[in-house]
Amino acid sequence: MARKIVLGLLAAVVLEWQIDNNRQEGLVFTQPKSFAERRSLARVLVEKLDYRLPLALDDMEGRAEKAFAAWPERLYVLAPGGRVAYKGEMGPFGFHPDEAERALTELLAMR
Repeated sequence: MARKIVLGLLAAVVLEWQIDNNRQEGLVFTQPKSFAERRSLARVLVEKLDYRLPLALDDMEGRAEKAFAAWPERLYVLAPGGRVAYKGEMGPFGFHPDEAERALTELLAMR
C-alpha cells in the first residue's frame, strides 16, 4: 500500500499563521505563487527534515486542503478507496500521532 502525504503548505508562511518553532527551525517562507515554488518548498521537507514518505502536492487552488478541512494542518489516515479511517484534530496542538498510528495499524491488520 502506498503511503503519501498531501502537502498544501509545507511550513508557516510569512504574514499568516505560524508558531515559534517554525521561526526557530527556519521554516518560515513567503506564500508560493506557483506550483514550481510549492515543489521547491516541498524539497525543504524532504531534505531539511529528512522526510522519507512519498509526497503528493496539493494544487495551487488548495482543493485537497479544502476537501479535508486541513488548514492549518491535520492528520488523516485514508483507507483503500479513499475512505477516511482517521481524522485528527487541527494541529499542531491537536496532533495526536499515536491515535493516527493506531488507526493505521488497525487498518493494515484488516488486510
